[in-house]
Amino acid sequence: MSTLFTGYRLGALALPNRVVMAPMTRVRAAAGGLATPSMAAYYAQRATAGLIVSEGVQPSAIGQSNPGTPGLHTDEQVAAWRPVTAAVHTNGGRIFAQLMHGGRVSHPDTIGVRPVGPSAIAAVGDVFTPTGPQAAPTPRALDTVEVPEHAQAYGRAARRAVEAGFDGVELHGANGYLISQFLSSNANRRTDRYGGPVAGRIRFAVEAVAATVEAVGGARTGIRLSPGGTFWGIEETDVLELYTALLTELARLEVAYVHLEATTDEEVLLALRRAWPGTLIVNPVLPMGPQQTGRDDADHWLTLGADLISFGRAFIANPDLVERLRAGLPIAPVDEATYYQGGDAGYLTYATHQYAR
Repeated sequence: MSTLFTGYRLGALALPNRVVMAPMTRVRAAAGGLATPSMAAYYAQRATAGLIVSEGVQPSAIGQSNPGTPGLHTDEQVAAWRPVTAAVHTNGGRIFAQLMHGGRVSHPDTIGVRPVGPSAIAAVGDVFTPTGPQAAPTPRALDTVEVPEHAQAYGRAARRAVEAGFDGVELHGANGYLISQFLSSNANRRTDRYGGPVAGRIRFAVEAVAATVEAVGGARTGIRLSPGGTFWGIEETDVLELYTALLTELARLEVAYVHLEATTDEEVLLALRRAWPGTLIVNPVLPMGPQQTGRDDADHWLTLGADLISFGRAFIANPDLVERLRAGLPIAPVDEATYYQGGDAGYLTYATHQYAR
């Protein structure tokens, strides 16, 4: 019987365990969206994870959501990431880059232009800007002829990710960002081929994944999804139909994995497990919700058919999370005030457990 510490084959990668470090925004990048030595140290500290998925990385300048986030759309950004991936590999780890196009969840003060989205409908809530939180602006609705260019951006960024030493990429199709906006039944009010019925609303996601598979291969391509999620005011009225249709198309593209968040009830997630023939990563608790993923949550989903389990906040405060889970040791609490404050405090300052020798 598989356990959290049983090895797993993911494409060409031999994972030593089934613990995945979930993507988490930490806004520690330097000017120009460049990765830093501190980022190399941060990810290298956590290289005992079976797989690391990086923080969200913008695939294009207009795709940036928050200030202080890294990119993969310039040669300088590729060069800055190489020491990060090398540090992870030196410590025996494997790392995918999460490609995150913010779409309407951005601001002109951050990207210099009006954000884009499937329709001219603003996100709900305040977005981060260089001068502090501001109300989410109304995006410019993409013309039909523009949409494929934004899908292709994921493929171009994926190629740069591999050049930078990443083992693969995960498209951020969750949590109210651009792919999620196209999937939505309220953020996407289009009447062209990218909107309307389910077949139209999944089209952008499928084209973005297809572009990525063409660029770097299916074995290096994953996608994260949040079925039924309501982040940034997103609504989905036909969750099971929508995601079953999407998974059917993704299966044809033979991607490495699908990464599901627990944003809907267990019955729906189990139906999606049955609909998806490939590797499934499950994030067992609601992102930013009241509880962190623990060992019991992981074991529960492994028995329900998940192949890999992602842990988010627990990995921030516990660089040695795999060892703590294996030994049944306490999971140190995270200081939420340091999530986005910048600097090394609350980033590189969490201690590992002192193990007996």
